[in-house]
Amino acid sequence: MIDIDPQAFLRLWSVPRIGSQRIRNLIARFKSPDAVLRASPRELVEIEGIDKTLAYQIKNKSDPQFAAKQMQLIKKVNARLIFFWDKNYPELLKKIFDPPVLLFVRGQIESLQIPGLAVVGTRNPSAYGKVITEKLSREIASQGVVITSGLARGVDTIAHRSAVACGGKTVAVLGTGIDVFYPFENKELANQIIASGALISEFPMGDKPDAPHFPRRNRIIAGISQATLVIEAGKGSGALITADFALEQGKDIFAVPGNISSPKSFGTNLLIQDGAAIALCSDDILSALHIVPGQKTQLTHVMPTIPLSKDENNILKILSNEPMHIDLIAQKTDTTTSHSLSILLSLELKNLVRQMAGKNFVRI
Repeated sequence: MIDIDPQAFLRLWSVPRIGSQRIRNLIARFKSPDAVLRASPRELVEIEGIDKTLAYQIKNKSDPQFAAKQMQLIKKVNARLIFFWDKNYPELLKKIFDPPVLLFVRGQIESLQIPGLAVVGTRNPSAYGKVITEKLSREIASQGVVITSGLARGVDTIAHRSAVACGGKTVAVLGTGIDVFYPFENKELANQIIASGALISEFPMGDKPDAPHFPRRNRIIAGISQATLVIEAGKGSGALITADFALEQGKDIFAVPGNISSPKSFGTNLLIQDGAAIALCSDDILSALHIVPGQKTQLTHVMPTIPLSKDENNILKILSNEPMHIDLIAQKTDTTTSHSLSILLSLELKNLVRQMAGKNFVRI
């Protein structure tokens, strides 16, 4: 039976060059981090991956002050540690190559055991990408699927926010410590996620953003999810790294097709060309997750059940995911610009239309 004392574990984890796999090997043999720290160098070098130098470091270079400080910071933000051997550790994550040996968690730990979908994409989505991200994330989260992403700007932020807005659950995997908000403007969103889902990280409390952290974060986003959805992704996008990890892990990959002339759609169209499933509506993804939706949804819009006036219906019929300028809306509905704006405001209040930059409008 494995016995994990958190502070002793953090001391062991602080040893230079130790790594997750070596820690797993050590604890498989000695059954607890305390026993590892007490073991003799002769006993330690018998373990795969432990040479004399590392055995010396285990005996002499563990950092009690680091461990104590981490415990203080964990308590300060009401966080928890989940170790690889815990029953709360995500089962899917255990199956990836080199899973993290511990996770720092803020929020609802049970969120990590619910079927999840990774939703990733560019930090600068088009108007089309924004609308599709919100629509698919909202519809899928409303069916009880956890939306997982990386809390980055753009698609990540929209996916998390949409899940929260519909009362669903979402998990944000950070490339920083879970007490560091990055980007800072997502601090309020992060707190909302804590209330309805979870923030998780494999990096120590207080860790700042660092470029090598984000590919490692991406493998966890894919690892804890049953499938990955890529909304928009340019050439070399981090979202494509997440898709690569999902492919290596044997997970389903979905991509939203986009304009072939748009750089933001290069990655998603390439994924489709390479065999990723096309995501045309939320049901495509729910079916792959073996979830039967309570009500079928389609990519094309269904007239809402809430009462609408004739003018509201006329405007809804001509709007789509592509932004349309107010002048063209007025022309197509044979009304004045001021009257169209009045109707559009009413539709915005009913959460059926969104105004984009430059007096353009899209249907949601």
